[in-house]
Amino acid sequence: METQKCLQAIRKNMQKVVVGRDNVIDLLLVSLLCSGHVLIEDLPGLGKTTLVSSLAASLGCEFQRIQFTPDVLPSDITGYNTLNLQTGEQVFHAGSIHHQIVLADEINRASPKTQSALLEAMQERQVTVDGVTYPLPRPFMVLATQNPVDMSGTYPLPEAQMDRFLMQISMGYPSAEEEMDIVHRHRSVTEEVQLEAVASAEDILALQEQLPQVHLDPQLVEYIVTLVSTTRTWDGVLMGSSPRGSIALMQAACALALLRDRDYVLPDDIKEMAPVVLPHRMLMKNRSGAPGTTAADAVADILASVPVPKVKG
Repeated sequence: METQKCLQAIRKNMQKVVVGRDNVIDLLLVSLLCSGHVLIEDLPGLGKTTLVSSLAASLGCEFQRIQFTPDVLPSDITGYNTLNLQTGEQVFHAGSIHHQIVLADEINRASPKTQSALLEAMQERQVTVDGVTYPLPRPFMVLATQNPVDMSGTYPLPEAQMDRFLMQISMGYPSAEEEMDIVHRHRSVTEEVQLEAVASAEDILALQEQLPQVHLDPQLVEYIVTLVSTTRTWDGVLMGSSPRGSIALMQAACALALLRDRDYVLPDDIKEMAPVVLPHRMLMKNRSGAPGTTAADAVADILASVPVPKVKG
């Protein structure tokens, strides 16, 4: 399937159930092209689960939803071995992470030990159980959700895990017109829109293979590295982004160019992706969340201060 035809088919399919969030849909498609993971942080009832489910339904991929609670064990995620009493051999039982599209719902309600079970899977695309490594299916993508307000009984995600998410996004409240559309679509409590897959796993893998073909000017590579390195020395920042942030920003910019039917990256692609790729990789000295003290504010200031290179498409 042609690149744009495939991406447009996925987008239009998701729009059947996701109202007025075209920019968020595009961010998921960018992450899909990068084979990256996404953390969706927002209030309850804004459509986080619907967004993820619509993406999974649009793809002919294996989908698994994991409802994270404090009693979920690491073995529930990675899998475990049992002894076959008849043969005397160990039998491996795959955990819930062994799927192509995984929804980690309310990920911050799991214990730190269980959260750590995701680290290897998200980075190396594999899990190790009792010394044996099992590769995960391809494509592989984790879409996690968390509620930023109801923190009772939750465990903050460690920096090592936050760094493994390509981007962190939020849905936001719909406009009045969009909310009216949402209400009209839910007049019936018995009829729900059933999405059919419009792209296969092979289509997604083929799209991901096109990412290295997008041209990235050396000046833009330097621009990316300058942006990320500036986060480490910026006033008010306790811990800046790691080199993984540079890689993520580069990949996201290339994917955005591909999504917009270009085979080259523009500076605007980098500037558009930086606010969703970098802030969650940073730790601020002032963690009150007051205006002007957040990582998002710091990234906005850095984007305004670092000179943008002039390159030709």
